[in-house]
Amino acid sequence: MNVYDSARMADVLAPYGYAPTDAPDSADLIILNTCHIREKATEKVFSELGRLRALKERRRAAGDGDMLIAVAGCVAQAEGEALAARAPYVDLVFGPQTYHELPDMLAAARRRSGPVLNTDFPTEVKFDALPEEAQPQGPSAFLAVQEGCDRFCTFCVVPYTRGAEYSRPAAPIAAEAERLVRAGAVEITLLGQNVNAWHGEGLDGRVWGLGRLIRRLAEIDGLARIRYTTSHPRDMDDDLIAAHRDVPQLMPFLHLPVQSGSDRILAAMNRKHTADAYRALVDRLRAARPDLALSSDFIVGFPDETDADFAATLRLVTEVGYAQAYSFKYSARPGTPAAALDDQVPEPVRAERLTALQQLLGEQQLAFNRSCAGRVLPVLIDRPGRRPGQMLGRSPYLQAVHLAAPPRLLGTIADVRIDAGHANSLAGTVVTGEAVTAPAGPATAERAPA
Repeated sequence: MNVYDSARMADVLAPYGYAPTDAPDSADLIILNTCHIREKATEKVFSELGRLRALKERRRAAGDGDMLIAVAGCVAQAEGEALAARAPYVDLVFGPQTYHELPDMLAAARRRSGPVLNTDFPTEVKFDALPEEAQPQGPSAFLAVQEGCDRFCTFCVVPYTRGAEYSRPAAPIAAEAERLVRAGAVEITLLGQNVNAWHGEGLDGRVWGLGRLIRRLAEIDGLARIRYTTSHPRDMDDDLIAAHRDVPQLMPFLHLPVQSGSDRILAAMNRKHTADAYRALVDRLRAARPDLALSSDFIVGFPDETDADFAATLRLVTEVGYAQAYSFKYSARPGTPAAALDDQVPEPVRAERLTALQQLLGEQQLAFNRSCAGRVLPVLIDRPGRRPGQMLGRSPYLQAVHLAAPPRLLGTIADVRIDAGHANSLAGTVVTGEAVTAPAGPATAERAPA
């Protein structure tokens, strides 16, 4: 979501003469778009701000004009006033719901000496005020369809930083998707803090669910792949499960966070599902799409997590089997209910449990990657590699694939024989030497390496 938001900030600023630069020393404006989901992410913000402060002071001392520094996103939303007080050299502090107001905020920052602080939740919907995309995203694009969360997991700051759930109507989503495809996108990932809770106004005036929206987007000529993230098990309805069976453009890879395998911890987290309910949901999904691969999120060391609770998580991981996963030590976030709980798990115990969990998840990921060796998979070639003649792509299961291919295949889907599976990627060889699916929009061969 932050990648998408950053691109939209650039779109907002483009009519005012701003263009992205890879050289911070020469930038007129530097925006840190931040995440508040874990303490480590917040610490990185202040570390980076210290570096930028020195950069700003050197530029001013050299007489090269002023450099504006902005902090956007969830850290700004959650800690706006404290951030402005701790880092008074920051010129703008604004939350994720207000970046469509950037031109006005920049004008205000130039008129005043103190920082501009904007962490309100405006009454107007920001998506209604955003301009059309100024720059193509490339062969693989992000599209926000939903924002905010009403689930209120006790460990999570998202409901407080992103606000209540909001679903964009289907018409502007479809229009944006069509523009992305015309600009060269072959794959679109639908985004939301709780994306499968999307229930927006459909093209027929009725309320649609995410499964119906995916079916509509699958009708777009040239859109070969559809993904969505991040989902909640409680919002996986029958129609969305059926879409995994019926829509070939919907990739056989699903990120379905569970967080813990212990019912006691799931209840303390306010997840409102049990471990067995999650297992049953996985069974239904795999019955609908037998080749489905799963990813998930896990938190270890949640307050009062016992050895038995952690063993239940390991048992669930072993039984379900994951192609990828994200796992973290519990990080108390200010203002969340879990931060006030007694029986916080000691750091050494959290670290030990995370190591054990990551070892198991790493073994599963390696086994899944190795199981792909010898198969021919359609791979979206989306960027040049680091080595001469090397290209990078993504398999249907979101694995990184390294292969030798000519630059003309950039932005296409080609049949690739997988030669080897490694811990974090695959290596393959193009079978046909030609594109299987080409983008409907202009060629993207001149896209800069990411």
